[in-house]
Amino acid sequence: MQTALILAAGRSRRMMTRRAKVVHQVGGRPMIQHVVNAARAAGLSRVLVVVGHRAEDVQAVLGDGVEYVLQEEQRGTGHAVLQAAAQLAGQEHVLVLNGDTPLLTADALASLVEAHLARGQAATLMTTRVPDPTGYGRIQRDGAGNIARIVEEADADEETRRINEINTGIGCYRVEPLMAALGRVAPDNRQGEYYLVDVVPLMLAAGQQVGTCTVDDYRQFLNVNDRRALAAAEAAMRERVLDRLMAAGVTVVDPANTYVDDTVTVGMDTVILPFSIIKGDTVIGADCIVGPGAVIENSHLEDGCRVEQSTVRDSRLGAGSRVGPYSHLRPGTDLAPGVKVGNFAEIKNSTIGTGSKVSHHSYIGDSRIGRDVNIGAGAVTVNYDGYRKHETIIGDEAFVGCNVNIIAPVEIAPDSYVAAGSTINQDVPSDALAIARARQENKPGWVSRRRQKMEKAEGAGSR
Repeated sequence: MQTALILAAGRSRRMMTRRAKVVHQVGGRPMIQHVVNAARAAGLSRVLVVVGHRAEDVQAVLGDGVEYVLQEEQRGTGHAVLQAAAQLAGQEHVLVLNGDTPLLTADALASLVEAHLARGQAATLMTTRVPDPTGYGRIQRDGAGNIARIVEEADADEETRRINEINTGIGCYRVEPLMAALGRVAPDNRQGEYYLVDVVPLMLAAGQQVGTCTVDDYRQFLNVNDRRALAAAEAAMRERVLDRLMAAGVTVVDPANTYVDDTVTVGMDTVILPFSIIKGDTVIGADCIVGPGAVIENSHLEDGCRVEQSTVRDSRLGAGSRVGPYSHLRPGTDLAPGVKVGNFAEIKNSTIGTGSKVSHHSYIGDSRIGRDVNIGAGAVTVNYDGYRKHETIIGDEAFVGCNVNIIAPVEIAPDSYVAAGSTINQDVPSDALAIARARQENKPGWVSRRRQKMEKAEGAGSR
């Protein structure tokens, strides 16, 4: 078996969204992407996706990695599968999946495919038992324990609704009997739709075998139909991700208050402290400390870094770098090994050389800073003139004192020294001291004279 057919055309009114339901993210990936990944990991090399409502949303996240089938009018799951008849021609078997089951595992799919191929059945349906079957189709079995039919929630009576074995919506089918049965399905239900599950009694009536493959872990078949289910899926995915990280040697101090996407890679002996959020295409090396309260997104931290109560986005941190607390690395920041960024500092679109220090309350933007540079507290690169951004260059081993304004474009050469409180708008040569501030003037006795003047004025006012 090589083909998977994923149903992702439906409109979800309960989700209350303007987008296609299946593109909402769980664990940092669109739901539909999780399903595609599981199918491929289970050995299905060809993936067809049925799209309809907001098809452009699905195509935007999956791109050219799959084939698309258009269901222009959404008339049920059976009708959706029929739209793929041309693409399935010549295929012996197909695995049918739903696009809103982000917790689905490749192992479960592989076991279903193996059971289906071994038994030679017309259909093999994946079932599971759940504590609360509300909303799911119930599996009705005959006296011998064989599947008889599947009853959807809307069509079930009270007795049927008490059954806790459910249809997961996932099944392997032989294509020829599947299409023949779908051609005879009628919309005889409260929804007026063509249900895929209605092929079961038709196949059985034709003397074809229909079996089941039951999986114990029911949580992976959670259908995300509303925001509550989306939150439940996110919590389950987070637990799965953190468990995987801890098994690989990462310390997660408080899993209940740590949020890591499925897309993230973390090295051994790294410690993630509470209230940290790690998202997107992030790679964290070994022996790092992240948090508490760190937000890291689409960034690369090499070994031995520490990010404390700070935000890092679209940035790179060299080995042994330190950031925070309460700092912000914006996109395009590239720290060489051993860089220290103090508290309440902001850096964007800048490179900082090995061993340099950017002290607290500083802003570095559109800059190239060499190695072993000291940026004093409150130093600011003034990079924007209201129309364009300009570059600041600071050479190796330069010293920039506190509360310095650097008006770009400007270059501060290696081994130079900028005095505290200066406003620099010209290049500073190497081995030079730059001082750009008003000369201090002391006026002896000024305080006493001012006090006497104020007291005299107050006395006149009281009369």
